[in-house]
Amino acid sequence: MTDTMPKTLFPKLALLVTVAAFATAAAAQTQRAVSNEPIGVGADNGGITGAGSFSLTGRAEVTQGGNRLRADSIVGAGNSDGVLSSVTASGNVYYVTPTESIRGDRAVYTISDATIVVTGDVILTQGKNVLTGGRLTYNIDTGAANMAGGTNSRIQGVFYPQGN
Repeated sequence: MTDTMPKTLFPKLALLVTVAAFATAAAAQTQRAVSNEPIGVGADNGGITGAGSFSLTGRAEVTQGGNRLRADSIVGAGNSDGVLSSVTASGNVYYVTPTESIRGDRAVYTISDATIVVTGDVILTQGKNVLTGGRLTYNIDTGAANMAGGTNSRIQGVFYPQGN
């Protein structure tokens, strides 16, 4: 840090760089669009609730490619054509990819834009790196992540330089 750089700017710059590093590393490891892979479901209980819609409870999970969404309950919603358009998970939500793990209270996966939004006490880990906050928007194809603070809170993180 130089003497001319304001001290308040450094933490913001460091956060921006570390979040960008998270996204870049994840994007480099993504070989194909996960959102185009078939979607599998499993649970202790479940059923079809309409055209392209379902409800799962008890060890509920949705898989796509190498990614897994697990929660106490998961509801899939179909569009007017009966095609699955979104998946909502609630209660002890975990979204796990080959390189990241995301934990939260609720998640909504919008299939058309390959985005999952996790809310609650969100924890994103990649190796030893950890980022926490109240809301995470994560693109499952690119690995781009955007964390926001929760109610009256800020995001926080711990990042390890490569090789440590």
